[in-house]
Amino acid sequence: MLKYMRKKAVSVDLDDGFLKVRGILDDDIYSLEIEVSVDLRELKIRDLKGRWNRQTTNECSRALMFLNEAIGLGIRDAGFPRQVHKVVGRRACRHFANLLLECCEAASEAALILAWKEELKRGLDLTFADFAGVSKKDTASCISASSSPSLAERPEKKPRSCREREIETPPIKFLVDLHIHTSPASPCSSVGIEDVVQRAKEAGLNAICLTDHNYLWERETVEEIMRNEGMLILRGNEITTDQGDMLVFGLEKNIEGIIRLQELREEVLKAGGAMIAAHPFRGFLTFGVGQLGLTPQQAMERAVFRYVDAIEVLNGKVTEKENAFAAEVAAGLGLTQTGGSDAHQREEVGIFATGFECALRDEKDLIEALKTGYVFPVDLRKKVDGRDA
Repeated sequence: MLKYMRKKAVSVDLDDGFLKVRGILDDDIYSLEIEVSVDLRELKIRDLKGRWNRQTTNECSRALMFLNEAIGLGIRDAGFPRQVHKVVGRRACRHFANLLLECCEAASEAALILAWKEELKRGLDLTFADFAGVSKKDTASCISASSSPSLAERPEKKPRSCREREIETPPIKFLVDLHIHTSPASPCSSVGIEDVVQRAKEAGLNAICLTDHNYLWERETVEEIMRNEGMLILRGNEITTDQGDMLVFGLEKNIEGIIRLQELREEVLKAGGAMIAAHPFRGFLTFGVGQLGLTPQQAMERAVFRYVDAIEVLNGKVTEKENAFAAEVAAGLGLTQTGGSDAHQREEVGIFATGFECALRDEKDLIEALKTGYVFPVDLRKKVDGRDA
């Protein structure tokens, strides 16, 4: 019988206005510790240290240098878990990211308990469960400031905006097909740019992105087409690396042949651009996950995901299973998820797209949205096929 043991513990101590949190993860494969110092007044991470006690590869130790990128994050800020997965899980290690989130959740609960006890001294008659419904940002301030207003004196809590809460159905205001190939820029494509634009309009898209293979469209050419066609056209590039195809935005440079992923990432960062891992599991699951033995957890360990800003989880050239697998991996890593048709023919344009909460004006807006993470993959197949008005 296969046995597997995992132990996890988190402790919180109060020390001169700071919550000192220590987390330990120990199983048959990994053993690591993390120490987090959270400012009690602002509930922000002020110090962060990690230590490996047992690791599987030499890559693990390199993760420690990236932990300090989480310093300064507010543990109750909107999108905090997403940020932790992006700056720690992707660049450092998902085990550290998950343990850090548990430590911060413990710190958040400890801050609530301290705030509740402070209010009880003032005569408040509320159970902890009822008190926990009060705005966390407000309650944090009463812990260490004796002049803080009482619960009854605090202003009524306002509903949070959609950016400050998790929502199941995001308000999509702008649709873009982020993965399109045109002829003759991409020899494998049979559709010209004018037909692409026309089909995109029929599909209800607000914009398209040209991502021809190792080919960057001239800005002046695209601007002229936009004037003629009356549609926003964004410039990108699908670049082949030693670890797969990447959709690249903001890099004003033609890359020929195959480039090392790390080298490409450095170029993109210098340019202030963004990268998406295109169809990352195309062909991986041909014989089924079970037969290949590839699990989402194993896939999350692939180095490629440390170098990208997002993962394409809806792609028109792969199977449903491969798209679903990519979505599971992206969710586990906390990476932004996008959709694109990967169109090479007219009828394929717009079957998948990416939804944005705000309208885009140019590539800069696109890059900012991808890095912020407030974008969503959208399946438009029924609408494009004419089966859904």
